[in-house]
Amino acid sequence: MTRITAEQLVEILRTVARRIDEAREHLADLDGAIGDADHGRTMSEGFAAVVRDAQDAAHAGAGAADLLPIAARSFLDAVGATAGPLYASGFQEAGRRLAGRAELSDGDLLTLVAGLGDGIARRGKAVPGDKTMMDAFGPALRAIAAAEASDADVGAALGLAARAAAEGRDATRTMVASKGRAARLGTRSLGHVDPGAASAAIVIDALREAFEAIRAARGGRG
Repeated sequence: MTRITAEQLVEILRTVARRIDEAREHLADLDGAIGDADHGRTMSEGFAAVVRDAQDAAHAGAGAADLLPIAARSFLDAVGATAGPLYASGFQEAGRRLAGRAELSDGDLLTLVAGLGDGIARRGKAVPGDKTMMDAFGPALRAIAAAEASDADVGAALGLAARAAAEGRDATRTMVASKGRAARLGTRSLGHVDPGAASAAIVIDALREAFEAIRAARGGRG
């Protein structure tokens, strides 16, 4: 098993930022239907800030786990919208769980996803079914727990998490929003995919993609 260095974690975050930026207009369109159409911009700017500051810290000698509280501050500083405090809380929780590790193991990526989801849930006080990003994170975390219980490898666990997040995202189309700005629409939010769930599904799938790239570079081991 190869360890994940701070520099590799920056590349993982860079993959997330790239995928979010590619979906920027799509996320804006989703948000425009039930919100104020700024979700794509804020998520793109937030992850761009995360990559910039994490890269600077890694170059200065920070350990891999040290990048996560830095990511929390960066995202919060860059994003004043609802997603800012939520993802900041997620990165902070992931950093707390992995504190002190100069390098991460493959399995620590699962801890990172779980920390993100649990931190977001605690800050937002949302659960699956509320038509929020937790409709992607919740199923993803359950998939990870089931995969770990069956001794699935990290790649398989991340694949299952990404699939569950996508299914959760799609399920928001049939939900009435009960949290956030979209809750003001009541039943008019029916028929629309929640933008927060859509971006969360992108984040989780990008983490899967980045891990697969690392595994391919090491010859498929891990």
